[in-house]
Amino acid sequence: MKRSFLFLLACILISASQLKAQDYKTALGIRLSSQGPAINNSVSFKHFMNPRLAIEGLFTFDNKAAIGALLEIHNPMPSTQGLQWFYGAGAYLGFDSDKTHADRALMGAQGIVGLDYKFANLPLNLTLDWKPELNIIDNINFEPAAIGFSIRFTFGKSQVQTVSE
Repeated sequence: MKRSFLFLLACILISASQLKAQDYKTALGIRLSSQGPAINNSVSFKHFMNPRLAIEGLFTFDNKAAIGALLEIHNPMPSTQGLQWFYGAGAYLGFDSDKTHADRALMGAQGIVGLDYKFANLPLNLTLDWKPELNIIDNINFEPAAIGFSIRFTFGKSQVQTVSE
C-alpha cells in the first residue's frame, strides 16, 4: 500500500510539473504518517516567515496526544515551478494513553526533510517528508520510520517574491 501511495504521489508531482506555481503564506491541513512516532497522524499548520523560512505546528490526537513544532528551511527545485525541498528541526511534547501502558509523558526532538509542492491554480499544497524522532522522556529511543504525507489548504500569497532558480 505504501508503494502505491508513493507511486500516486510521484505521478501527481510529475503531471503537475507543467503548472506555474504561486507562493503561499499559510497552510492548514492534515498529515498522515506511520504510527510509530509520537507525532504521527496530525493536524498541520504551516506559516512562512519569509520566502525560505517556515514554522510548522503539528497536533496529534489518537492513542497519543502530542504537539510539535518545526523550523523549516525551503529551497526551490530549479527544474519544477512550485516544487521545493526542505529540511528542519524541532521538538514535541505529548502523552501516551496506550491501553497496554499507564499514561506517560513524551518529550523529544524531531528532524524533517522532504518535498513541498504548491499547485498554481488550486489553493492546495502537498508535502512528502521523513521526520525521525528522538524520544528523551519517558524512555530514550529513536524512531526512524516516520514517513508522512500532508495535504493542506493554502491562504494568502507571499508578499515577498520566492527565491528563484
